[in-house]
Amino acid sequence: MLPKQRQDQIVRALRADGAGGVKVLAGKLGVSEATIRRDLEQLHAEGRLTRVYGGALAVDGGDEPFADVNAVHAEEKDRIARRAAELVTDGESVLLDIGTTALRVAQHLHGRSLTVVTSNLAVLEELQYDEQIELIVLGGFVRRSYRSLVGYLTEESLRQIHVDWLFLGTSGVRPDGRVMDSTMIEVPVKRAMINAAERVVLLADRTKFPGHGVARVCEPGELSIVVTEPDSDPATRAQLSEAGVEVVLA
Repeated sequence: MLPKQRQDQIVRALRADGAGGVKVLAGKLGVSEATIRRDLEQLHAEGRLTRVYGGALAVDGGDEPFADVNAVHAEEKDRIARRAAELVTDGESVLLDIGTTALRVAQHLHGRSLTVVTSNLAVLEELQYDEQIELIVLGGFVRRSYRSLVGYLTEESLRQIHVDWLFLGTSGVRPDGRVMDSTMIEVPVKRAMINAAERVVLLADRTKFPGHGVARVCEPGELSIVVTEPDSDPATRAQLSEAGVEVVLA
């Protein structure tokens, strides 16, 4: 990978998560921590991020374009999404969170007799012509850059429904199993989704252990299942299991 490509991926990762540690970024990109430190210094000098002790913070420049985020760790997300879709039985109802992994779950639901509810405009585009799926779109304020619906109308709509499954995204899972998010405006919607679901499935690739996030979405005991990768942090997975969460490896 060329340095410019690597640095662009660092900026994308920070915009998606809000912040990133040197060790986490090195693991994501498969390079040494020394290389990441040099990249962070250069990107800081260019004004593309803010260098802090141990890592960097995203520069406040709006949400990362959905297509760019979708391209990051695409194979891993697709494995997780495929395994998550296998949990659903025909005839059930599914609530899909915002984000690119939830979109990939939708891609694996095509042709099935299901009810799908979502605030994810990319999911709407993916499933709108699938006549086997009864598709319900929540109302709300449109975040165009991240293709999501948020706000009071979204939360109020969620209070009127109850679904069999929620597939939830996250910015990070703390070592104690708490689910976090870096986008404050999305957190009330995620909490309302949890309250509307019989079973809550968290979709989290290995980079989300620990990941990042300033706002608590839920405690581990509020989750039913976590679908993740075999090489995600074993200590965090153990904490989730102790809290009664089923950990499924994709």
